[in-house]
Amino acid sequence: MVTIADVARAAGVSPSTVSYVLSGKRSISETTRRRVHHSIRKLGYRPNAGARALASSRTNVLALVVPMRTDLNVPVVMQFVTATVAEARSYDHDVLLLTADEGPEGLHRVAASALADAIIVMDVEAAEPRVPVLRSLGRPVVLIGVPDDTRDLACVDLDFTAAGSDCVSHLADLGHRDIALIGPSPAVYERGTSYAGRFLRGFEQTAADRGVEAETMACVPTYDGLRDVLDHLLSRRRPVTGLVVHNEAILGPLLSELAKRGKRVPQDISVLAVCPPDLAEAQSVPLSSVDIPATELGRLAVELAMHQLGGLAELDVKLLPPRLTARGSTGPVVA
Repeated sequence: MVTIADVARAAGVSPSTVSYVLSGKRSISETTRRRVHHSIRKLGYRPNAGARALASSRTNVLALVVPMRTDLNVPVVMQFVTATVAEARSYDHDVLLLTADEGPEGLHRVAASALADAIIVMDVEAAEPRVPVLRSLGRPVVLIGVPDDTRDLACVDLDFTAAGSDCVSHLADLGHRDIALIGPSPAVYERGTSYAGRFLRGFEQTAADRGVEAETMACVPTYDGLRDVLDHLLSRRRPVTGLVVHNEAILGPLLSELAKRGKRVPQDISVLAVCPPDLAEAQSVPLSSVDIPATELGRLAVELAMHQLGGLAELDVKLLPPRLTARGSTGPVVA
């Protein structure tokens, strides 16, 4: 049986350092931590979970709270989940996935039952009703999303305001003066979901600054919902020449429906998506896009949770700058 001493020898550290890496009781350098975990994986070391929990009052479990609502795009959400699980395993932690929409009561239940050492929360609203509870739990909490009130909270997200601005600027630089945002489901806006509101602010402000006529339409992610939106946008006196699509579920149907209506992308209409890069590249026309960095955000959320568990309180907001990649679905306006 592989022992903690075997791991220490392979990693070139003391057994106590291995113990601190596993328990998180002391801050260990990132280089040393990863060397220890490499030795653990290489040797197949399996610490006694029961003994470790009793000794450290730790479960070595992170809770990931992501309510599976009907308006969420599950494949994109699963990219966040996969990244979170992979990064948690590098810290020798497992992930407890909580998908019920329980609100503050569910958070109290998790904290009271000591099911997890730290909690990562997704699908954050601007006026987030769980914030008071999150502050009172007495354990590390990280939000993937940014509520209006971020005091004493660790938050990570894409800078959606800058992303909305970049989308307008990209189309404006190509000569587009009539554009539209096809946004997420109306329920997402009605719920006050943080990312949707921040993106919309950046989109509308930059459109005003650049003198671009811009319309926003929430879109139910169904064929009927998409057809209704396109019926309106393409029948205007001055039809839009550029679309920004912040709704991953309709990207494939959108390209299909535009083709049925005789609209070539990008010759007749430019399409700029907000989505993970693999989704943009997989479409019938590879889409220019602002990347949703699901993998980076999942990793960063786990890293911040582990830092808090190690005594490093990083209670601030970390926003990743947007990356816009042109893939051929956007082009200059044809007179």
